[in-house]
Amino acid sequence: MLESVDKNFIIETKIDKDDVRFYDIEDGIFQIYGIFKENGLFRRMPEDIAEKVNKGVYVLHTNTAGGRVRFVTDSAYVAIKTIYEPCRKSHFPLSGSSGFDMYSEKDGQIRYAGTFIPPVDVVDNYESVIEFTDRGERVVTINFPTYSNVKKLYIGLQEHACLKEAPEYKIKKPVVYYGSSITQGACASKPGSCYQSILSRRFDWDYINLGFAGSARGEELMAEYIKTLDMSLFVLDYDHNAPTAAKLEETHSRFFEIIRKAHPTLPILILPRPRYYHRGEDDKRFEIVKNTYLGAKAKGDEHVYFISNKELMALVEDNGSVDNTHPTDSGFLSMARAIGKVFEEICSCF
Repeated sequence: MLESVDKNFIIETKIDKDDVRFYDIEDGIFQIYGIFKENGLFRRMPEDIAEKVNKGVYVLHTNTAGGRVRFVTDSAYVAIKTIYEPCRKSHFPLSGSSGFDMYSEKDGQIRYAGTFIPPVDVVDNYESVIEFTDRGERVVTINFPTYSNVKKLYIGLQEHACLKEAPEYKIKKPVVYYGSSITQGACASKPGSCYQSILSRRFDWDYINLGFAGSARGEELMAEYIKTLDMSLFVLDYDHNAPTAAKLEETHSRFFEIIRKAHPTLPILILPRPRYYHRGEDDKRFEIVKNTYLGAKAKGDEHVYFISNKELMALVEDNGSVDNTHPTDSGFLSMARAIGKVFEEICSCF
């Protein structure tokens, strides 16, 4: 019984706090969003379906992009201890691919509280602590890593601090995002800098991230899965992962139509590659993606939206990317600003 209340009795820690008490986020009082536990790992979609889509989706569906845990506390600090499989990439900060970060809401203000930065030599677990600069109850949101597999997460708070359930999101039905490595979060410096996380904080809106690096290819099976989700908005963004323009043309409108048939009035936002300057076959791909939108509008669809590549990257003075593809934090912020304008229009219809 004691172990279910005080995880400090069963968890070894080097956190330099005499009064730290650890809690397993699966114990019930914590609200977990964007991911669920299955067969020992947190996942973004069911394992049996992911395995059937393609090998890449199967490998990546256990990456915890978009995962969040929320709670209320008045603790002077929050610590974490995680057991997980980190991811390292040469063009991607470790704090983004393998780190957790934290935001807090107090007196109606949401603020970045810090990043639980993993050590350079992290192997299969790490722990970290973030101190608040003031006391009082606050809603805490901890974002999971975008490219790592998490087995366990423990939250450390002051022994006598309060721990309560966080309020639900204002918009409970999630936005569902389907797309490429950019959708998954490459190459944000921390999970909370991904455009979906920015928008979630702004609109107080839950979301599910179904971005799969190199593996979002518009398969019918993925569309058939997504159409079963209870969502308030769908974002279609897999241009980058279609292997050729011809394959994009073959799959894009079909994917849209599968979702639309199941959800006749669901707002659907269609995005092209977020690249300000086109090159290679970008122009052709852009027209294919835009034609899905125009075709829907021609049929009288009043719930479909489109944002151009230049609008997505309008706020950045450079190209907003690390490698001419994956956004920097400024690139993600630019995307969030552009998408946020559409979200404002959609929210006014709710």
